[in-house]
Amino acid sequence: MIRCERLSATVEGSLVVFLIGMRINKLWKVHKWWPVAQAMPRMLAELQARPGLGMLGGEMWFGRTTILVQYWRTLDQLLSYAKDRDAMHLPAWKAFNQSVGSSGDVGVWHETYSVPDGEYE
Repeated sequence: MIRCERLSATVEGSLVVFLIGMRINKLWKVHKWWPVAQAMPRMLAELQARPGLGMLGGEMWFGRTTILVQYWRTLDQLLSYAKDRDAMHLPAWKAFNQSVGSSGDVGVWHETYSVPDGEYE
């Protein structure tokens, strides 16, 4: 169980914290960053509709650099979602690589932290 209150949480067991962000480097290239920005809400809706996938919750901050902090039950569940051919992540990642690639118009980054039981107080 996870309960978030003003950036604090009560958790039973281990926890995975996943940070993912998008930085718009060329604001005028809306055709490059808009599809990237639209992919995340669809993935979040999918994850909320299917709690068995393992995402416990999250919080997002918007701006030129947008960041989403997600809480996952296990690292295996996070990685399974990332690789799931029937989920929305892989098509979104493929579209990003085909459209943006390494142009630098939009940057996407992520960090993953696995927190063992009892080490997050």
